[in-house]
Parts: sequence; C-alpha cells; structure tokens
Amino acid sequence: MDLLVLGGSRFLSRAVAQEALDRGHRVTCACRGRSGSLPEGARHLPVDRAEPLPDLGSPDAVVDIGRQPSWVRRSVAALPDAHHVFVSSISAYADERTPHGTPETLPLHEPRFEDVDLGADAEAYGPLKVACERLVEDGAASWTVIRPGLIVGPGDPTGRFTYWPARFAATTEHPQVLAPGSPEDLVQVIDVRDLAAWIVRCAEDRVPGVFDAVGPALPLAQLLGEVATGCGVPDPGLTWVAQDSLERVGVAPWAGPHSLPLWLPRPAYDGMMAHDAAPALAAGLVPRPLATTAADTLAWLRSQPDAVVTGLTADEEEGVLRLTR
Repeated sequence: MDLLVLGGSRFLSRAVAQEALDRGHRVTCACRGRSGSLPEGARHLPVDRAEPLPDLGSPDAVVDIGRQPSWVRRSVAALPDAHHVFVSSISAYADERTPHGTPETLPLHEPRFEDVDLGADAEAYGPLKVACERLVEDGAASWTVIRPGLIVGPGDPTGRFTYWPARFAATTEHPQVLAPGSPEDLVQVIDVRDLAAWIVRCAEDRVPGVFDAVGPALPLAQLLGEVATGCGVPDPGLTWVAQDSLERVGVAPWAGPHSLPLWLPRPAYDGMMAHDAAPALAAGLVPRPLATTAADTLAWLRSQPDAVVTGLTADEEEGVLRLTR
C-alpha cells in the first residue's frame, strides 16, 4: 500500500507512519518537518497546509489529523479516490455528560466550516473537527472517521497522562499520592501505538464508518492501580480527595498549572471519558495493558528530561493534602 500521512513528525501521525513502515508499506509524510524527525524509511514531501498543496501523487490511502476545514477541503479535493482515514476527536460531541455513548447516540456540535484561530477560540476545536469530518464524508470515495479520546504513551506532548507515571515513580520521596474525585469515576485512555496500528489497518482494509477510538472505561481507582503497578509501585497508597474539596482549594481539572490530570468535574463530564469501546474493539482496535503503557511512558520520560509533565508539583500536592484533611 502507498500511504500518505498528512503529518508524520509528531506523536500520533509519527506513530502511524512508523507502524505503516513496520508493516511493509510505502509511506510519504507530507508536512513542514519542523515538529520532529520522520521515521527512518519514510519519504518527506515538504507541505505547508496553509498554502496550496503540491502534487501529492496517487496514494492508496490517506491519514489526516487536520483541524482546519481549509486543510481538509484541499486534501480531499486533491485525492478523492484514495481511502481517507480522518482522525477527529471525541470533542466533536456536544454531549459530554452522558456515559456509554456511541457515534449513533450522541449529538455532535454544529460544524464550523471556516478556519478559526484556536489560540483565540479554543472552544471551536470540536465544531471544526465536525466540519472536517463532513468534508471527508462528502468528498472522498471511501473513508473511516475515528474519534479518539485521551491519547497517551511515549512521545505524548501534552503531559496529561505522563503526570501519573512520573508521580508514582516519586513515591519513595512522596509516599502519599493525592487521587482526585471518586474511586468509581469512569475514565479511559488509548495508547498511541495501539491507535496507530488500528488506523493503519483501517487504511489497509478500507474499513467504513465512524468509531470512537477509546480503551475500555475503567473506575479511576483501577486505572491508577494498573498505572502504579506498571511503574513498580504495587501499593500506591492513594489518598482520595473529593471534588468539592479540590474545587475549594483551587485545583484545576484535566491539565495545566495546579491541575490533576484525568480528573474532570462530575456530573458535567460523566460521559467524556466513558464512551462505549465495544464498536471499536469489534472493528479491530486492540488496547495493550495499561501497566505496559505506564512502564513504557515512564521509560520514555526518563530518557527525555525535557518531556512535558503537567499537573501539581510535589509542593503543591502536599499543600492540597494539608488543606483538605
């Protein structure tokens, strides 16, 4: 298969290119090449998607993670006969409250077909992704739309999941681990390598349809326990702090300064990390054990001292624990 990856130098798109090469495909990465190195063996086609596209050749399949409608509009128009695997997001859904949702049951945002500066309007991300999906569905001869949840694993540039392997690795110095919300809160993640492998299989087999690319939804206590085990901490000593107490002392959810990653306010976000994984699993998505993802992420963190880790610092965590006793 001749595969065109629109990207290829960063996290998911790079993992897709690497997986396709490992499976013996011919891979072209169309990107500026500024975000990182391409996998060895991939052909680099210099492309700035804000500009008119050069000749993209005649690939059998295209993998696109674009977020601006103009980018997707141009690539679909240039390659209407290729199978397009478009990587969208669960942020496409307007309903973040309802758990166990599927593409058939959850409403989408209204699409926004004009490009938006996401630095100025971050809330436009979901509507932009919906617009990109529509452009693929309306313009490509065949397509797969994949809506991932939280993508984790080695190479993660966001630091949202990496907080937890880093935190469990520090239990010798800081044994009391603050765990947010309720142990029963459902959460789910997907390893970037498992997602990449499934994306390549969807391209190979021209799998039709729309899927939520998520691992099984687990209680937060179970997920953190498996992550801790992968980091060599079988008994992590979690200290649970309720949502109202976290909010009272100014802890932020999800990511960023003074935050606790994987924590989301409930019930407003009961559904965001509890999608039904069954359709994707039936279509060939195979998640690896979370302990393996955690161990590999920790090894990557130790090899990359500049890797991003977001969330509470050790001093901030101790301060929150004191204030919420």
